[in-house]
Amino acid sequence: MAQLVSDIRILDNLLALNLNVSVWSARRKMSQEDLGGAELPPEDLASLGSKRIADPENLKVFGTLKARAFNYLDRNGVRFMSGWAIPEEKAGEIVQELLNIRTEFQKEKEAFLDCYDKNVQAWIEKHHQWGEIIRNSLVGPDYVRARMDFRWQLYKVAPLEQHTDNTAVLEAGLAEEVQGLGGTLFDEVAKSADDIWRRVYHGKTEVTHKALSPLRTLHAKLTGLSFVEPHVAPVADIVQAALLRMPKKGNITGTDLLLLQGLVCLLKDSTALVGHAQKVIEGYGPAFVLDALLAGPEVIHEPGGLAGQMDGTVDGNMDDEPIMPDIPVADSALPHPAIPSLGLW
Repeated sequence: MAQLVSDIRILDNLLALNLNVSVWSARRKMSQEDLGGAELPPEDLASLGSKRIADPENLKVFGTLKARAFNYLDRNGVRFMSGWAIPEEKAGEIVQELLNIRTEFQKEKEAFLDCYDKNVQAWIEKHHQWGEIIRNSLVGPDYVRARMDFRWQLYKVAPLEQHTDNTAVLEAGLAEEVQGLGGTLFDEVAKSADDIWRRVYHGKTEVTHKALSPLRTLHAKLTGLSFVEPHVAPVADIVQAALLRMPKKGNITGTDLLLLQGLVCLLKDSTALVGHAQKVIEGYGPAFVLDALLAGPEVIHEPGGLAGQMDGTVDGNMDDEPIMPDIPVADSALPHPAIPSLGLW
């Protein structure tokens, strides 16, 4: 596998974004009094748990909005330090989406606080047997308001180049963080591809055009972060080339589906993916990689999924992922080297 080392100069094209979303837990620590003075083990042996003083159902929306913001940043940036590195050119649209989510968060927050007293009373009535231990720990709406927030910090990162203590410069740590950014990005691509495989392509003999949407999202992320490491842009080109091969309408089946399944499994394997991207860098082109994914013995379609190879062997316990070929370095006299076969189990 080619070594993935991002250059410190990529900071010229990146902004760092740190997102802070605070959601009130509606929990308070249990006390001995809550249990009617029952004898308990000493605190160095065991500790009491917590009690809910409000219905957690009324707070679920805030967790959903937090997850929506995190997912959006994961789709458009790469994890970096305590937050994300995002393309500077996309900062405007990313902040606009965060503003949209924050507006919704604040709207739901005000709605929750407007009904706070009523909801707490309903919670007490639902658990009337334990109503007293809830009342003993109640907090007011202002307390809750201070613990619910949605904010972020967007800033430019630059290395420390000069300091009176040279050790501070040598041990600043930023260079190491930046150097690993390419590897982090490929790890995130692999994780996303694994999710796409399980949700969309695993065992399918036919998919709709909706199956292309997560690949387009992944392509957009790779394109936006193509400057992070030299192998990123070739991977984006491979994904784009595969999308361009898809029919404009109708369900996706047969060879087209096999190509997408092979592509997703390639994206799942960071080592193979970087190796194939290297071939694009060396001049083979995305089409060469895609043709390699399709080359191989005829696939036998069994009811219920993709099941066998040309020898007709079927084993329901076997994984049905395409096996990624190793693309050899071709002799310069052979502009179109033999493409190794690709089996699909």
